[in-house]
Amino acid sequence: MAGSSDDNATDAPFTAEQKEYIAGFAAGTAARGLFAGHTPAGQVTNDPAAAGANLAEVGGEETYYGVPVDELAKEEQLKRAENPLDIWDKLLAHANADQPPEGGDVFRFKFHGLFYVAPAQDSFMVRLRTPGAVLTAPQVRGIAGLARDWGGGYADVTTRSNLQVRELPPSSIVEVLMTLDEIGLGARGAGADNIRNITAPPTSGFDPQEIVDVRPLCRALQHYLYNNRDMYGLPRKFNIAFDSGGAVSVLSDTNDIGFVATRVEDGQGVEPGVYFRVLLCGITGHERIAFESGLLVRPDECVPLAAAIVRAFNETGDRTNRKKARLCYVLDRLGLDAFLERVQAHLGFELRFLDAEKCTPRPPEVRHAHLGVHPQSTPGLNYIGIDVPVGRMTAEQMDALAALSEELGGGELRLTVWQNVLLPHVPDDKVDEALARISELGFSHEPHAIMGGLVACTGNTGCRYASTNTKGQAIALGQHLRDTVGLDEPLNIHLTGCPNSCAQHYIGDIGLLGALVTRAGELVEAYHVYVGGGAGQDAGIAREFAKGVPFDELPPILERLLASYRDRAEPDDSFVAFARRHDVGALRQMAGLEESP
Repeated sequence: MAGSSDDNATDAPFTAEQKEYIAGFAAGTAARGLFAGHTPAGQVTNDPAAAGANLAEVGGEETYYGVPVDELAKEEQLKRAENPLDIWDKLLAHANADQPPEGGDVFRFKFHGLFYVAPAQDSFMVRLRTPGAVLTAPQVRGIAGLARDWGGGYADVTTRSNLQVRELPPSSIVEVLMTLDEIGLGARGAGADNIRNITAPPTSGFDPQEIVDVRPLCRALQHYLYNNRDMYGLPRKFNIAFDSGGAVSVLSDTNDIGFVATRVEDGQGVEPGVYFRVLLCGITGHERIAFESGLLVRPDECVPLAAAIVRAFNETGDRTNRKKARLCYVLDRLGLDAFLERVQAHLGFELRFLDAEKCTPRPPEVRHAHLGVHPQSTPGLNYIGIDVPVGRMTAEQMDALAALSEELGGGELRLTVWQNVLLPHVPDDKVDEALARISELGFSHEPHAIMGGLVACTGNTGCRYASTNTKGQAIALGQHLRDTVGLDEPLNIHLTGCPNSCAQHYIGDIGLLGALVTRAGELVEAYHVYVGGGAGQDAGIAREFAKGVPFDELPPILERLLASYRDRAEPDDSFVAFARRHDVGALRQMAGLEESP
């Protein structure tokens, strides 16, 4: 069979028993509402009866996705020369020789979640995939063992609610990938031009206010990606989030696709029930908040639609200019209607549209609901949000949390986009014991207004692109503000070390972008400061407040700004509302700076 990767494939017909098995499997999958397959024409369908296509067949294009080869960006040239998914032998060779990759292989290794981060560290970082933010206790132990045996003895929770393990020598990389596979995790597509970790609220399945549990959708999409090679090697990275409508935000409007659960009542022109609104083109590092597309999909249509959007992006994305290769620039060029025509061509069902105003409003998100003790939808059970400072946990802490989840919870942990951890399913009579053991680990569950909202990327201790030590400076800054400014309203401070904005500085109440500036003839670490950003119900891009502030001068400036907010704010006034009510000049004066930068 053309394009088949199965050396044992034959053209022999299925037996009656095999047909019965396949029919039963398809019927069971469809009954769960999560089927996504392909029609003979290659369209994505949610109807098992209409499926049957071989997408492994590759056309004989002389160009690469229609682009003349000599016009391709360097990374596209690398992907064309050697498919990064097909380098297992190369990974083995580098591991056996204990040698890091060179040249284009540094990029190709990222398709397997492997980042060679020299010169920041002469070692690898592996980024895991944890779709839906769920980890079982055995998986947490496995990651702890991996970090202890091969890495630096710690792991970092990221802003896509997954984990990264650092300081891995080249000799370990194959063992690391095999270990992840053996514990039911993986890293394929966790870096480079691929669909990154699929995010969901960490309270999915037990949030009292959620509309629908989105974990099955995350799982279904993850397996769809793993089984369709054309979902890799996109023009640029791609982010997808599912929002259940719960109290804890997943920042769906910062994603290329954000599926937001909603309800539609009678009389709106569609069958009443649970649907998802579809947000498109969030990319906050480019100062874009996702917009309402007008699309409305049933839960069983989410995975097919996501696949169709990705395929349309694959066809239309700019492979010549990396700075203009994200989905938002495709829509800038084509327009929404023309792009959705391409999406429709990949679908086996008709797109449905409904104004967001005709859907029930999303229940309000609760700031810092990812911290502290909260009741679950099942009476008598609670989740405990644990403050993990800037997301870093030691292997010993991970082992202890795994044991804690088995002994006092449901045997699982959840990760958040705020770089924290949830311990779910704790009975009422076990909460006090759980809190005591969490404290013994050096963590807090208290939703402190400032410390609970710190978000920081890896920084220059582990990333070649970062200008500043974001994690260390985030903790120092947070402790200073905690000790000097008493706030009741939760605050988010995001520190990112470079313009790639992994910590999403544009949506923080206060966003800090790392830079190097010259002071007294020497380079010092500094930050550009932004204020008034937000997501969800507070969506908006932060405004520039100050440029190139050396870090050692920053704490007193922010102390004065926050003290002014505390003293002048109206009752129940959030910082973002306060900041947006004042022009930047007035805010600078509150902080003791000149009115103009």
